[in-house]
Amino acid sequence: MKITYIGHSTVLLETEKANLLIDPYITENPLAGLTIDALPKIDAIILSHGHGDHIGDTQAIAERDGSLVIAIAELATYFGWKGLKTHGLSIGGGYTFPFGRIQLTIAFHGSSVTLEETHQILDAGMPAGILLDIEGKTIYHAGDTALFSDMKLIGKRHPIDLAFLPIGDNFTMGPDDALLAAKWIGAREVVPIHYNTFPPIRQDASKFVDQLGGCGLLLTPGESIER
Repeated sequence: MKITYIGHSTVLLETEKANLLIDPYITENPLAGLTIDALPKIDAIILSHGHGDHIGDTQAIAERDGSLVIAIAELATYFGWKGLKTHGLSIGGGYTFPFGRIQLTIAFHGSSVTLEETHQILDAGMPAGILLDIEGKTIYHAGDTALFSDMKLIGKRHPIDLAFLPIGDNFTMGPDDALLAAKWIGAREVVPIHYNTFPPIRQDASKFVDQLGGCGLLLTPGESIER
């Protein structure tokens, strides 16, 4: 499996059975390591929540590739109304797809879709973390969450091979809380995400990774690993 960190919270997973994209915020992301034109055909898009810097290019990519959009039920309904193929889940619920199993965990922060032209904010259901069991690996993408103590339970029940944790502060947990989160989930490898895209979330990711010790893994936007 090839895993590419595109920037912000966007992660591309290329597997033998499918290409998956988590939280596709690319076109408007100044630090994105790829353009959507450079992406392979995307079979499924997995969304942690409805904020614009996470659903960003969902519509364009799904219309181009016929991608299945997997998200919390309310957000899946929103994109279904836009003509996309969707599969809705609820917190704690999971489903086994042809490429692997996805389960949504709790996450603590907001989730909404902002319609700037009409000054409307639409409820997008609960925010989520994403547990993905694929090709014998368990990957945890925490979305925009704050630190919460049930991360201990997530790590206890799911031996996590690779975790993507936000460190930006301001909108998510900051580096100190993310260090504790990494300890609680006990992942073999931890990659920092959701930092440096905007001025309020500037962080020293190298320092964070150094503090993690042997499990820390720093990926620059556009960088890939094989797992």
